[in-house]
Amino acid sequence: MAVPLSPIPSEARPLAAVGWMTVTGLLFVLVTALVKMVGDGLPAAQSAFLRFVFGLVFVLPALRAMLAVRYTPRLVGMITARGIVHTFGVIGWFFAMTQLPLIEVTAMHYLTPIYVAIGAALFLGERMRARRIAAIGLALLGAMVILRPGFREIMPGHLAMLGSSLAMGASYLLAKYLTGMIGPGAIVALFSFSVTLGLAPFALFVWVTPTGEQMILLFLVAAAATAGHYTMTLALGAAPVSISQPVTFLQLVWASIIGLAVFGEPLDGFVLGGGAMIIGSVVFISLREAQLRRRAVTPPSVATKL
Repeated sequence: MAVPLSPIPSEARPLAAVGWMTVTGLLFVLVTALVKMVGDGLPAAQSAFLRFVFGLVFVLPALRAMLAVRYTPRLVGMITARGIVHTFGVIGWFFAMTQLPLIEVTAMHYLTPIYVAIGAALFLGERMRARRIAAIGLALLGAMVILRPGFREIMPGHLAMLGSSLAMGASYLLAKYLTGMIGPGAIVALFSFSVTLGLAPFALFVWVTPTGEQMILLFLVAAAATAGHYTMTLALGAAPVSISQPVTFLQLVWASIIGLAVFGEPLDGFVLGGGAMIIGSVVFISLREAQLRRRAVTPPSVATKL
């Protein structure tokens, strides 16, 4: 999971940042593992829908912020567009989880911030410096190392994951637009409700009566995802992104261990290597953007102690 940039904390606590980001990585891999445990017993669209329905419980505190928004046609259009693209992204991700090893999904999910970087240059006018272009190229090469076209069969799950990462990248770019129009609480609430509504017709079309165990697993997915975003916020508040971001490499380690121990998935050196190339590119881009942001903003007096 890519880590967003955050303001420079007034007092850096590096050990706390590393600890919280380690927990964040474990929680996000746990989300993936729980979805894989649900497996193809439920259609991907239905699993995604139930996960978001349960997730609505955790955004209820932001309901007042959502209701207070002044809805213009442009705002409604952007909210709708984000809900649609993320709906397809989530369906693709849930489907990929039923088809691919845990570590492959984890590694390929890191293509999302690479797509965001490309989209920001194409649609938001952000400059593409040589080092960023090189990092993006390395990430795309990492994807080729994972997929190995011509050397093994490209499965539907691979295509679904590539499409999912692209859709989620588009969703994050739309979210960036929305941050200049409404508050973060309203963005989160509107996102959750719009994706839930977007998934509803797909889920109803393929509906299968879920078991109690499947319902529990999907509730745990929603709880773990919410907790992961919370601990990520704690990590970013404890120290600069340059300290917490490299810890995201550990997600490949957690995914390898859980995949081997729980699902009996063998380790794949190509996936580990390609995933490391993608995550390394994401870390470089994030650290570089954090550095440029610090140059542009005069830090408070306490921040100069960092």
